[in-house]
Amino acid sequence: MRLPSVLSIAGSDSSGGAGIQADIKTALANGVYAMTAVTALTAQNTTGVRAVHEAPPEFLAAEIDAVFDDIPPDAVKIGMVASVPLIRTIAERLSAHGAKHIVVDPVIVATSGSRLLAEDAADALASELFPMAEIVTPNLPELFVLDRLAGGNPKDAEDYVSMDARIEAAKRISSRFGCPVLAKGGHAAENADDLLVTQRGVEVFPGERVVTSNTHGTGCTLSTAVASNLAKGMTLSDAVRRAKTYVTGALSAGLDLGQGSGPLHHGFALESEFSAPALERTDHA
Repeated sequence: MRLPSVLSIAGSDSSGGAGIQADIKTALANGVYAMTAVTALTAQNTTGVRAVHEAPPEFLAAEIDAVFDDIPPDAVKIGMVASVPLIRTIAERLSAHGAKHIVVDPVIVATSGSRLLAEDAADALASELFPMAEIVTPNLPELFVLDRLAGGNPKDAEDYVSMDARIEAAKRISSRFGCPVLAKGGHAAENADDLLVTQRGVEVFPGERVVTSNTHGTGCTLSTAVASNLAKGMTLSDAVRRAKTYVTGALSAGLDLGQGSGPLHHGFALESEFSAPALERTDHA
């Protein structure tokens, strides 16, 4: 038996809702084998990020090489990468290994509001990794940062209230950095529609807005679901559509953990005797 495999290159989330922990859960729930190369350890929970400890570039390179030398992944998801040396290390090693189906989630700010990307690293992220990507998945605040790098002149993320403005921004980013762009609508007020800009044009994925404050790790989850679907051989459009359906289900499951923005229920669709709730404890004398 062989499972398609996905390598997640991302940061660790000690509370388990985002980062590589969310990626592993998402990959399992979407039928692929998960591997990881950790870019940073973070001390965080649902209320915020307390500390970040980056992996040395040479160690990150060793992690990536160890995976490719033994179980070459069918897709790669890149999440939190906080500094220029790590970004360049990833680009160099993925190029050396001929990595395919690369999904870049440009993690700039955590759901809690904590900044996770150094100020000088956004340009390196876009110039080094976007041209390698099969798809880049910014949310609206990230779209704002990337649009400015691509030559746009937005005043703030509120400039993307209209779908037309998002489309134009995604087109600028796609043209400037040579990559398809999925502009996610989760931060929009009126709906949760996502739009995909490729060389073939624009495709809109209507989204059901789930009323919940528990959205920690939503971007990590979506991008890993897309990578999982690409690893299984889906087209880009089908991979996005299926991933969006999965994220909506994970949000709708109504998991409620933590005192801040809680995590999604990644295993909402995994039902077996092993995933059943714990039996009521019976104490024996």
